[in-house]
Amino acid sequence: MHFSRRNPLPVLPRRHALLVALAGTVLTLASPFLAWTWTARFPGNLTIDGYPGGSQLVTLACGLLAAVALAAAYRLPVLAPAGAARALRAAALAALTTTWVTVVAITVDLGGLANLEPGAWLAAFGTVLLTAGAYTLPDDTVDAPPARRLPRWAEAAVITVVFVVAMYVLTYGITTGSPEEFLAFLPAALFGGRALAVSGLGARLSALTARNRVATAVASLAAALVFPFTQSNDQYTAIADNILVFAAVALGLNIVVGLVGLLDLGYVAFLGTGAYTAALVSGSTFSTLDVGPLPFWLTALLGMAVSLVAGIVIGAPTLRLHGDYLAIVTLGFGEIFRITVNNLDGTSGPSLTNGPNGINSIPDLSVLGFDFGEPHTILGVAFGRFANYYLLLLAVTAFVVFLFARVGDSRIGRAWIALREDETAATAMGIEGFRFKLLAFGMGASLAGLAGTVMAHLQTNAVPDNYKFADTAPPNSAFLLAAVVLGGMGTVSGPLVGAALLYLVPAKFEFFSKYQMMLFGLALVVMMIYRPEGLIPDRKRQLEFHEEEVADAEAHAVAARSEATA
Repeated sequence: MHFSRRNPLPVLPRRHALLVALAGTVLTLASPFLAWTWTARFPGNLTIDGYPGGSQLVTLACGLLAAVALAAAYRLPVLAPAGAARALRAAALAALTTTWVTVVAITVDLGGLANLEPGAWLAAFGTVLLTAGAYTLPDDTVDAPPARRLPRWAEAAVITVVFVVAMYVLTYGITTGSPEEFLAFLPAALFGGRALAVSGLGARLSALTARNRVATAVASLAAALVFPFTQSNDQYTAIADNILVFAAVALGLNIVVGLVGLLDLGYVAFLGTGAYTAALVSGSTFSTLDVGPLPFWLTALLGMAVSLVAGIVIGAPTLRLHGDYLAIVTLGFGEIFRITVNNLDGTSGPSLTNGPNGINSIPDLSVLGFDFGEPHTILGVAFGRFANYYLLLLAVTAFVVFLFARVGDSRIGRAWIALREDETAATAMGIEGFRFKLLAFGMGASLAGLAGTVMAHLQTNAVPDNYKFADTAPPNSAFLLAAVVLGGMGTVSGPLVGAALLYLVPAKFEFFSKYQMMLFGLALVVMMIYRPEGLIPDRKRQLEFHEEEVADAEAHAVAARSEATA
């Protein structure tokens, strides 16, 4: 037994550690097939032997992930090309956290340890044993060898399977019926994702999707289209709709923050600009303009145009500022927008927005005769109002993703990244900083306006309180910025994941409403300490944040090769 600098816990001989981890994995996999409690008062149906349900399924999935990592550590290194030890530790933590969250919740909710059945005790002990074995396993991190190229059809099939599984995981998180189930799901998903990342499979998947962009886009869109067909009512589809709105707006903000490096704290105002524009021309009885209803394509273009003009008007005099000064100005703009629409009530100012009452009773959209407010049957599945809007919002999000990806890879996108990295050097190379920054500001504002036009019809109202800097529920400027930073600045998938996570957490933990901002701040602090590059980081940004760790890993690999040669 000895200690490693990379792992402060005592390190057992490899064979012994694998045996301990194997025993823990077997117990973990067996535990979901036994009852965890005796009463159905605890959500998830955990009372039946031989039939896993609720949080037991999450523990089972984590156990299977640990079994794969264990197989990689024993005989199948192809399953973890960058090393299996760290992957096994992450999988063990996934199993440990989800299991113990459920065990503690049963004890607290039902009033004592007597409410635990043998399956719960077995799961608790098995996950502890698995974690002990994983953390006493010697580190085997290596540089992953290049992956063997597969035929195009095989690579497309792999990408499709990965996206279908990812969509299933997200669907499970959205459709969890209780806070206890979601609280067990969340750490399992986070640690499970880390297990795939540190194993080297994440890097190989990134390379695979980079080589097959068309297949990746088609697979992701197809996986997302499956979601409404799995829902029997609109309860969870409504959550998915709001996630898509949040994600589309976060991607627009990612142009400003992620690609150009401008700190915008009033971005939600552009969402409000699009929403109010759509509301005023919607034909609502509360609209102060005798206009509409206009066709959706015209409403969308109008919302984008008005938001674009607002972005240029605000950006032109302020984008010569930098850092904190720019952040303060954009924060002020966001509050000015909210106060202005609050005062355009005919008393404090002109009659335009009905003041604090807002514009209500916004009618549902109708596109090519398809009324989004009426139920429809598609492929034999009944689609309600929120499922109809889900399809439209999916198309809007796909458009925003396409635009972001194409612009990011263009000459303009490269100029934005150069300005973000070093504006002085970029200017010296002939890049006109102000013009390119104003273009990014206007484009980001127009994309937020597009999302706002759909959001107004989805929520059937546009009121000032929806567009604050910070509130207990998204979308607001603070949550939008957090979605970009936590998800991964400058990437496509990062803000999508960040938006989904930051919308789901408040939606599922309503009983924490008094403490949401405190917990949100705590999560930000923890994230900035342990993963400042975000959940799905840009490769270059990840290397910048972890220069010392990369140097240590390279030195460790050189030492390992020297020992092997000797």
